[in-house]
Amino acid sequence: MAVGNVAVIGFGVVGSGTVELFEKNRAQIEKKVGRPCDIKYILDLRDFPDSPYADRMIKDFDTIVNDKDIEVVAEVVGGKTFAYDYTRRLLEAGKSVVTSNKELVAAKGAELLKIAKEHSCNYLFEASVGGGIPIIRPLNKCLAGNDILQVCGILNGTTNFILTKMIREQMSFEDALKLAQQNGYAEADPTADIEGIDAQRKICILGSLVYGKHIYPEMVHHSGISGITLDDVEYAENAGFGIKLIGSVKKLENGKLGVIVCPRLVPKSNLLSSVDDVYNAIAVTGDGVGDVLFYGRGAGKLPTASAVVGDIIDCLKHQHTVLSLTWEDSESADFIEHYKQVETAMYVRINAQNAESLKASVSEMFGKVMYIERAGRPDNELAFITPVMKEADIDVNLNNLSRSAEIASKIRLL
Repeated sequence: MAVGNVAVIGFGVVGSGTVELFEKNRAQIEKKVGRPCDIKYILDLRDFPDSPYADRMIKDFDTIVNDKDIEVVAEVVGGKTFAYDYTRRLLEAGKSVVTSNKELVAAKGAELLKIAKEHSCNYLFEASVGGGIPIIRPLNKCLAGNDILQVCGILNGTTNFILTKMIREQMSFEDALKLAQQNGYAEADPTADIEGIDAQRKICILGSLVYGKHIYPEMVHHSGISGITLDDVEYAENAGFGIKLIGSVKKLENGKLGVIVCPRLVPKSNLLSSVDDVYNAIAVTGDGVGDVLFYGRGAGKLPTASAVVGDIIDCLKHQHTVLSLTWEDSESADFIEHYKQVETAMYVRINAQNAESLKASVSEMFGKVMYIERAGRPDNELAFITPVMKEADIDVNLNNLSRSAEIASKIRLL
């Protein structure tokens, strides 16, 4: 019986976790696959002389691509440069590739899925969104009988940890970020997390899968949490909301898609508002199933490795079978509505010399608004929530208001 041989590219956090979990659960994996399985190679440019897997370490990619016995390769090196070249060459050689690399899937998913199909192998990426939370497979299989109306959720654990500290412990954004870095939740350069770029890649993958057309990151507006203050947190809490960084994609009435990543005021009645710390949660609304919530650790060594190993098992079980995971490439962004044309309600905080006197102007511009209070609100500050309207129209009104007040903050509602 042919051994199911696997190679792992990258022996960092996820790569080492993948090897560890595979070896730990090898007996169950072999039972599920129905034959012996082995990790034959681990590719990394660094040396790991003290690793129990040192005898499998190699530095030449060609060893993997030219070995006819390798059926599945886990690409967990990250980024778009080497990873893209490696993945393309492996798929062209008929070897299935599984990955946690959301940057590559978001940028090149349509192309790589097409190559996999042409060469009767698979490109699977359950680990690219939500770490260990199963979401790609459920969307592709279990929920396939639904017309998916919306997918939205907390897709980044770092920002969720920071916002939790701000809300629960009144920590400033800067202090909460520092703590996230100390705990290993945030990189030394946290830009991709705190500015919403990481969540943007993930919502692109989910949206492409659900709606069948490649949504490229450059088509999607993203904003992060670095501008959120403790004043905003207090106003939101008093009005019955939590603040979360949310990625969302939904089908609009005009047939286009609304896709965006941004901080949102989430009502306390919504389950997403109670998802704290580094946890992720993804809510899916289908016309048949209604609302479904997927919740769990969105990152980390073993949770992510769990999804990678799950994909490895799938590929070993379905050798020479193309699993029906695919979407079309897209030439233009004309199927995506500009975010300013999408309707929303907006939380607004303004500063002006005599803020109270501006209430009449605000009501004249927006109609019925909801004013919110906080303890010790200064006289020069006013916070309110607009009615639901096109964001472009909200901006026109705020532009007029900015002649007599400073627009200190604005956050969309979920």
